[in-house]
Amino acid sequence: MTYRELKRRYETGRLDRRSFLQGAAAVGALGAASVLAAPQAQARKKGGTMRMGKAHGQTTDTLDPGTAENGFTTALLYGVHGFMTEVGDDGSLRPGVAESWEASPDAKVWTFKLRPGVIFHSGKTLDASDVVASVNHHRGEESTSAAGPIVKPIKDIRTPDDMTVVFELEAGNADFPFVLSDYHLVIGPAKDGKLDWKSGDGCGAYRLTRFDPGVAAEFEKFADFWDDGRGFFDEIEMLCLVDLNARTTALVSGDVDAIDRLDLKTVGLLGRRPGVDIHSVAGNQHYTFAMSTNHDPYTDNNVRLALKHAVNREELVEKILFGYGTVGNDHPIGRGQRYYNDEMAQTSYDPDKAKYHLKQAGMDSLEVSLSASDAAFGGAVDAAVLFQNSAKEAGIDINVVREPNDGYWSDVWMKKPFSAVYWSGRPVEDQMFSTAYQTDAAWNDTFWSNERFDELLIAARAELDEAKRREMYYEMQAILNQNGGAIIPMFASWVFATTDKVGHGEFASNWDLDGERWMERWWFK
Repeated sequence: MTYRELKRRYETGRLDRRSFLQGAAAVGALGAASVLAAPQAQARKKGGTMRMGKAHGQTTDTLDPGTAENGFTTALLYGVHGFMTEVGDDGSLRPGVAESWEASPDAKVWTFKLRPGVIFHSGKTLDASDVVASVNHHRGEESTSAAGPIVKPIKDIRTPDDMTVVFELEAGNADFPFVLSDYHLVIGPAKDGKLDWKSGDGCGAYRLTRFDPGVAAEFEKFADFWDDGRGFFDEIEMLCLVDLNARTTALVSGDVDAIDRLDLKTVGLLGRRPGVDIHSVAGNQHYTFAMSTNHDPYTDNNVRLALKHAVNREELVEKILFGYGTVGNDHPIGRGQRYYNDEMAQTSYDPDKAKYHLKQAGMDSLEVSLSASDAAFGGAVDAAVLFQNSAKEAGIDINVVREPNDGYWSDVWMKKPFSAVYWSGRPVEDQMFSTAYQTDAAWNDTFWSNERFDELLIAARAELDEAKRREMYYEMQAILNQNGGAIIPMFASWVFATTDKVGHGEFASNWDLDGERWMERWWFK
């Protein structure tokens, strides 16, 4: 057990003083006495208007949870809606509108008991029919939801009574409760048997009062929210500040109380300003260069391997992340995840190997265009230029196309054959693989298809033997490393800033900004 987990258990009353000290001594933790001397919970004041400046948001955003694809819409959904489960600040799974759940021995049938007394902003009381309509919104051939792949294994949904929902899966899935924490899978009100998403009605801590896509959203505290321990602000204003300078200036001038996606080149200077706190949280966020494997020349795996060996990963971590991250190995599983393949050789910058693979593809040189914009990730254009420079040594000419920030995700991502992309990662391996690498997944941005990978994905999902499951996930990472269409050169820590008047607890690492649950978890000191 880590010191962080010991501390959390002590502060929540699940560990007594003696056990905490014994455990802290065992892990060599310093400062345990200060934890004991401190109040068990920092005072959480209520009130005030929180203003957040987000590096996300575009005019094409909608309230349809199936279309959410950026940090702005993710935060909106988490603030307005309830979810069956949620990922806590320590990465563990916690109850949401479902207060408990249990699985059949083969993990194919999951029974969830709903929390009584959950009320929607419209005054309607949540029941099992709302859960069915909400999940079904992402199921079926007519659904265009990005969550389609992760709910596809659901074979049937039954409601024995108004407060019980039973999910029957095609095969066992030990991680199914984690699946239901996905930000697309909001639990909204049913209307004529379907999810009523257009109204913006939810059962979360905040009621949506304004939604101007690509500009701003405004919220007010919902007085009848079921959890008194969350939702401390009276009102919230979330602004789309995609331009980095505008976002940083807004924080420095006091126009906003927090911003995400800082300029890592100047984060040290920003942190020295009075009243500004810098936060860095390691997680599963990774930056990629996605190659469309259904588009020449990326149909040839030797071309893909040549490009993977033509990027200097260490240089990108140093010059783009400024040390706030680690080198990636062309698969999306983070070092802190359960089944991270630590046995696989690291793909290195090797111009000679890149030339070798070009020759295997029948080429002496290669010329490609790489689309990039800082809407993809901070420093994406600079990263593309560094890639351009390192690739020259391998006889590869990369033409960097600077795309506009606005509309990048609708007009460039999955439209241009080679583009810069950011992924926030997912709490479990199956969810990440199902969302972005399974054949025909809505967000399979490399249009990659591998029969062996798909077979392993289904088998690993149902496997309850940890050793066998680990072996499968290791192989899947190796397949992506050697055959996939995504160059994943770096994993980036979440780096964001708040004013010193913003209070908070431990930060979750599954998404940016405290798992994008800052609306309900933060407060003013």
